[in-house]
Amino acid sequence: MSNTPPSPPGRHLASGLLLALFGSIAFSGKAIIVKLAYRHGVDAVTLSMYRMLFALPIFAAMGWWASRGKAPLSRKDWLGIVGLGITGYYLASFLDFAGLAYISASLERLILYLNPTLVMMLGWVLYRRGIRGAQALGMLVSYCGVVLVFGHEVTLQGGNVALGTVLVFLSAVSYAIYLVYSGEMVQRIGSLRLVGLATTVACLCCLLQFVVLRPLSAAVVAPEVIWLSVLNATLCTAVPVLMVMMAIERIGAGMAAQIGMVGPLSTILMGVWILGEPFTVWVACGTALVVAGIFVFTRMSRKPAA
Repeated sequence: MSNTPPSPPGRHLASGLLLALFGSIAFSGKAIIVKLAYRHGVDAVTLSMYRMLFALPIFAAMGWWASRGKAPLSRKDWLGIVGLGITGYYLASFLDFAGLAYISASLERLILYLNPTLVMMLGWVLYRRGIRGAQALGMLVSYCGVVLVFGHEVTLQGGNVALGTVLVFLSAVSYAIYLVYSGEMVQRIGSLRLVGLATTVACLCCLLQFVVLRPLSAAVVAPEVIWLSVLNATLCTAVPVLMVMMAIERIGAGMAAQIGMVGPLSTILMGVWILGEPFTVWVACGTALVVAGIFVFTRMSRKPAA
């Protein structure tokens, strides 16, 4: 019998809150790093390749570590992992990078923040799951916020904003598909094992995409792009994945999701401070609508049906 006293619940709560907070902020920093890299003349294909090249050893090690002592995966499991890796990480990541070439980091984060509503709508389309009136209201409010910021950016920057918005929205849809179909596999093989293996698949897809679409000479980029990609692969990709998973273990998915609402706000602040993006009343109002709508939506989603 161990003489070590159990950790106080307050310590787990505090550490969980901090992990969720810093994990959300780190995730949000991805858009800022991508926008900085674009200033050095790199394109989405090359930038995605470098990000996944540096992330590959981390995620491969994660998948190997989580697979130790576990039963071998079946052919069906491997097919599921490949499919989820392509939709949830490869397509979602590449479409997001491509869209960021045309829109601000603030608008990108607001669009991606709609992800819970997309998961709900996919559940309604695929499984005929009901949507409550309050959930529909929250969705309407949040989408109005995105439309408000989108309209403002179109006025300032022109038609390419529409292309960027569509690309980032498709990225959110791709990740929502991953979330809808990953639930069963998470229960069967574990979240850490699934994330490690699926992201390894996505890394290989990004490397293959570069080899097919670009000459090897395109890999010669500014040193700043290399260092930004290393930062993106570690601080804004692998580290927040682990931090959020550890936070969920300590405080639960619901509270971790609520703290994740700091994501759009931190992206806007970093965009203004680091990128010099304008902070206008339109951006402020749009962000308030999105955060309020998602807050209502998530609160109602957790309540049991009457």
